Amino acid sequence: MGAFNKVLLCYDSSREGRRALLQGAELAQQAGAEAHLLAIAPGFAGSMIDTPSEVAIRNYEKNVKEVLREGVERLRARGLTATGHLVFGNPIEQIPAVARRLGVDLIVVGHKPCGAIARWWAGPGNAQLLDRVDCSILVTIGPDGTPNP
Repeated sequence: MGAFNKVLLCYDSSREGRRALLQGAELAQQAGAEAHLLAIAPGFAGSMIDTPSEVAIRNYEKNVKEVLREGVERLRARGLTATGHLVFGNPIEQIPAVARRLGVDLIVVGHKPCGAIARWWAGPGNAQLLDRVDCSILVTIGPDGTPNP
């Protein structure tokens, strides 16, 4: 086996998330690694005024589960051993927690400056993802290094 036996791919169906999925899948194939696909839904804790309706939450959760299912199918179609994981809460907290629980060697995230994925990279108060993990991180960026439209 290679240096990476377990790879955690953070996926949200955005262009950046798909690029991370493809590049992470390629790397996992080359390393002969297990692939774990992570989808994170926001936690809807808070006051009743800020909380979406139960129907909206169920619809959102259904969409996240569909995105996760689609991603796992893409990985398995490439011949990888793939497992999907759905968690709720803040990505900057959930990614390191899931990575530790699974004992992964590599986390793969897609990056778009100032985009949704940027929240995974740097959380509130400059609490960076790098400071919270015990393994390597691969950040995928577009071919020209510029933000996608």
